Amino acid sequence: MLPEQLSKILSNGVDLEKEYETVARTLESIGLSSYEARGYVALVAHGFGSAEAIAETAKIPRTSAYKVLQSLCQKGFAISTKGRPTIFKPESPAKIKGKVTEHIAETFDKLELLHEILRDKGEPQLVYTISGKNRVLEKAGELLDTCQDAFIVATPTMAEIRESLAKKLANAIERGIRLTIITEPLQKIPEGAQVYWRKGLLATTIISDAEKALLASPDLQASGYTDNANLARYLESFLQILMDQAPPKS
Repeated sequence: MLPEQLSKILSNGVDLEKEYETVARTLESIGLSSYEARGYVALVAHGFGSAEAIAETAKIPRTSAYKVLQSLCQKGFAISTKGRPTIFKPESPAKIKGKVTEHIAETFDKLELLHEILRDKGEPQLVYTISGKNRVLEKAGELLDTCQDAFIVATPTMAEIRESLAKKLANAIERGIRLTIITEPLQKIPEGAQVYWRKGLLATTIISDAEKALLASPDLQASGYTDNANLARYLESFLQILMDQAPPKS
């Protein structure tokens, strides 16, 4: 149930519940989980609140609310105060918009530069589109199975990838594959992987043997795949920058 004061604000016929759902789904498209998206919208609606209060508005389980809000803090969408109970406040939507816009602009600037490089070299731009989460994860698993040396994953959704590809990740490590993961802090990581913490990741990028690459949307519903080694190495160079800037897991 939304806060009573907000329901009164839109008494002119606007369906507030529908708008709430629409905004939450949009936030999911930039890398938040469903609970995180609903939690952030609820925080903005309240202005501040305890995990219990936010859980009621966000319609998320009370047992999960504190963890969800802590995750929002780690991703820069919220801040918390000391004391009992812990009170959470939303980061300014304008500030979040600025960060997301900056990341998107930077990504497309890199893609445009890559486009120019490949065009100048006269090379075909061999990028194939893969649609549907199952197919995207299936392709990621295929890259794992065929990897011979090094496998790099940069993702804000490590939990989902780990759950779907647990056996393949374990098998790769057993085969001696150098597995490197760049992800949000406090994520559960397969034992034996080299890990770098990085906040604010918006997409999933996978590089296999510096020869093949997969670049997926935040919700893993679509991706681009290439076996063009020049393109794969180019993308890997940007992941190397992230690794240079982020401390490895201790």
